[in-house]
Amino acid sequence: MPEGTLHVKKNDIVKVMTGREKGKVGRVLKIDREKGRIVIEKVNMVKRHVKPGKTNPQGGIIEKEAALAYSNVLIMCDKCNKPSRIAMRVDASGEKHRTCKRCGDILEEKKK
Repeated sequence: MPEGTLHVKKNDIVKVMTGREKGKVGRVLKIDREKGRIVIEKVNMVKRHVKPGKTNPQGGIIEKEAALAYSNVLIMCDKCNKPSRIAMRVDASGEKHRTCKRCGDILEEKKK
């Protein structure tokens, strides 16, 4: 499993490239670095049976996102609006930036 940094970060917009969910685009909600898996908003929805509890007093069947392998996704570039691999570039001040391999644009993290 991957031990270093992954190419995706939380809140990145990504496109699924392989598998049942191929072609879907969504925002990264959660990353599990040890297992190499990510959870994407409204992608890979599964149904789970839940007992009644404090968060769900009635119980029943709920739909939630399941994890995907991070290697199955590519980051969507804001400038060229296409999925792209990323490169790590160092600018003149010595800071590292993630850049699009297609157009060379710096990928900015979306702040909420």
